[in-house]
Amino acid sequence: MTVHLKIDGRLLDYVRMDLHRPHPFAHERVGFFTAGTADLGDRLLLTVRDYMPVADEDYEIDHKVGAKIGSAAMRKAVQSAYRPAAALLHVHTHGGRGKPGFSRVDLNSADDFVPGFFETTPRMPHGLLVLSNDAAHGLLWLANDRLPVAIDQFQRIDAPLQREWGPHVLA
Repeated sequence: MTVHLKIDGRLLDYVRMDLHRPHPFAHERVGFFTAGTADLGDRLLLTVRDYMPVADEDYEIDHKVGAKIGSAAMRKAVQSAYRPAAALLHVHTHGGRGKPGFSRVDLNSADDFVPGFFETTPRMPHGLLVLSNDAAHGLLWLANDRLPVAIDQFQRIDAPLQREWGPHVLA
């Protein structure tokens, strides 16, 4: 099965800008995407619905990591994925250009927090994304008891869609 993620280009631009904002003590920012899912047989489609940045007050001081978020941030994130049920994707950036990779801290942290996402929405996949300034890399857990799979394709959607219905053209 391949995994395909689609995101509105304006939202992606906003997310990249938001994740580059300075924080009083954290060295990086974190946020969450909620996404709808569609099982297309040999492909799983994720369509990003919304982005929720972590509030300044929900970061905790920890000099061993670039950013540590507390339980309040996690609670807000899982609540955002509850109704309507959505996939929850933790997102941050490493900046730079080209396909980014996860750090060991990223992967170890995901092993700790992703299982909690399944407690709220057990029938949805959940994951972890890292962005660069022009690319993305992601992992998706299809179930709590399975190893993650790579998100194979990322698609930025920018052009407005126009369709003709009957004699009128919709703009």
